[in-house]
Amino acid sequence: MHLAVVAGARPNFVKVAPFMRAAASLGVGTSLIHTGQHYDEAMSESFFTDLEIRRPDANLEVGSGSHALQTALVMQRFERWLSDTSTVDAVVVFGDVNSTVACALVASKLGIPIAHVEAGLRSFDRSMPEEVNRLVVDALATWLLTPSADADANLLHEGVHPARITRVGNIMIDSLYFATERAARSDILDRLQVVADQFVLVTLHRPSLVDDRAVLRPILEML
Repeated sequence: MHLAVVAGARPNFVKVAPFMRAAASLGVGTSLIHTGQHYDEAMSESFFTDLEIRRPDANLEVGSGSHALQTALVMQRFERWLSDTSTVDAVVVFGDVNSTVACALVASKLGIPIAHVEAGLRSFDRSMPEEVNRLVVDALATWLLTPSADADANLLHEGVHPARITRVGNIMIDSLYFATERAARSDILDRLQVVADQFVLVTLHRPSLVDDRAVLRPILEML
């Protein structure tokens, strides 16, 4: 068994790390494909270092662009990589980013089985590009590996056969456990001059939140 494991963006790397360690412990062969959707030091390289992910076997280097351009470039370059590789038995994709849907589409059209890690999650808001990606990938995947009971319920409600669904839990928790000891030794609070238990960390990143001043302002005011 040899798997093509696809990672493209920050959320993928956090899930890929424990998956790769588990595959290695079981003697399952893997090729790690970095699509290059996130590519700078802060959004890519640091995750490979901190989570001890081995270097990718291929980097598609798609970079930034519109959803259509990014998806198309990943499809084109991943198809080319697959055509040069005769050992792939299945493609493993994670989450809901453009790389996930692009590689699932390519694998499906080539008749290669697909495993979707973190399947079944729904926002029920199709104005979110990620929601569209989730729906497409779950429709194509052979194995739907879900993190939670609500994800199972979503898929069953959509008419997915139960045999395709396996609840595996939230794989990101494995990365949390892996990093806990290192985090406890970190000097980040000293470097940021922050006092423990006297701060709140907030992340705001979705375009629907941060690209519209009228939406962002009340969030900041509440904080």
